[in-house]
Amino acid sequence: MKWNLVILLLLLVACKENQSTVQVKEPEVGLIAQQAMVVSAREEASRIGSNIMQKGGNAFDAMVATEIALALTYPNAGNLGGGGFVVYRTQFGELGAFDYREKAPMKAYRNMYLDEEGNVIKDKSVIGGMAVAVPGTIAGIFAVHAKLGSLPMEELLEPVIELARKGYVVTEKEAAIWEKFGSIILIVNDEESIYTRNYKPGDTIRNLALANTLERISEEGEYDFYQGETARILIEFIKSKGGIISSEDLKAYEALLREPVVFEYKDLRLISMSPPSSGGIVLAQMMKSVEGYPLKKYGHNSVKAIQLLT
Repeated sequence: MKWNLVILLLLLVACKENQSTVQVKEPEVGLIAQQAMVVSAREEASRIGSNIMQKGGNAFDAMVATEIALALTYPNAGNLGGGGFVVYRTQFGELGAFDYREKAPMKAYRNMYLDEEGNVIKDKSVIGGMAVAVPGTIAGIFAVHAKLGSLPMEELLEPVIELARKGYVVTEKEAAIWEKFGSIILIVNDEESIYTRNYKPGDTIRNLALANTLERISEEGEYDFYQGETARILIEFIKSKGGIISSEDLKAYEALLREPVVFEYKDLRLISMSPPSSGGIVLAQMMKSVEGYPLKKYGHNSVKAIQLLT
């Protein structure tokens, strides 16, 4: 994928019986809630996640709603065409990890990004139909929801659909992103879209196409995305742009439940993502390597501490 899905959701929740009493107040910057916290790249997405917990949903319901809200409000990183990882620990101490990262199509082959002389074809792996992998986001949220969620999926998607129709405000950073990538999207798609326009901070984006897609998914479940109408639209469009993803690729996709990486650092127990993510293993190697050094004595972000961590 040109833009891999990278979402960090931090959800700290009170006991289930207290979740109905979540108090929310909005400061000038960001969103603050008592007894619950949702951290994401967009305030609108965090608010949707927080509201889900106000309704009695648990942290996993909030995660699903927040992730799909980011597909709307932060599409350069969170989107239905990407994938992701989830690491969790329940209130009962159960550990687990979901892997719903994008996968290579069945027709992918070793030298697909090389010319006849074995040289890399510039941008072929990052721009255009051949850069698209089999998406896992929808399979992932449904897998998380089936195992750990509590509210109906329709209820989790409803506020996102409403926001897509109502519109969300363009930030300064987002305006800069569309200015940078809009022309590339226009070349690849060969047609104008909401992502090829020039936006100024404060403008409103309404994504009616995504609202319609999410409505189908809400009604028909993940079947729509992997075998139904959305799957048909997706396959036809990717093939028209030279991609090799097939209906068989979509039908075969499954989110996987994996064992997380768990390690000790001094008196702390850390739980992180396992392969195919490199994060958990690299973090464990890094933390164990510096465990014997007095990082606290060096001082946070001191030259000595940064040199050691680097």
